Amino acid sequence: MSVHTPVNRKGIYFITFTCFNWLHLIEITKAYDLVYKWFHYLNNKGNSILGYVIMPNHIHILIYYAKTSQNLNPIIGNGKRFLAYDIVRRLKELGEFSILSSMHHAVKHKDKERNKKHEVWHGTFDIKRVQNGKIYFTEIKLYAR
Repeated sequence: MSVHTPVNRKGIYFITFTCFNWLHLIEITKAYDLVYKWFHYLNNKGNSILGYVIMPNHIHILIYYAKTSQNLNPIIGNGKRFLAYDIVRRLKELGEFSILSSMHHAVKHKDKERNKKHEVWHGTFDIKRVQNGKIYFTEIKLYAR
């Protein structure tokens, strides 16, 4: 399913998003706590994190989306955005200026006009609806290689 297709149907979804250029930004900044904080926020909004894998440069999430007042797409997009703010802050604190520079130069002109300063994530994310166990195990096997 394309990220541009609005998800507004309750159900279980498998979501993956990746750091810019597959950089190990999660590991470098020890951002695991930030991801857990975001999961807690999602749970408080009526959704449930059923499973997850946090890798050094990407995240897999199995979420039960409870069809809140907002589509799932902006919920994930906003989560990525708030994670990005803290990752950039931590990179600055760690003195990782070469990484910050490459992330800054990767921002597209139209995004700079919206005051975006760093490209922390790959632009899109994958969402796949889990409709039965076969799809679920196919996805897990695919990403476990």
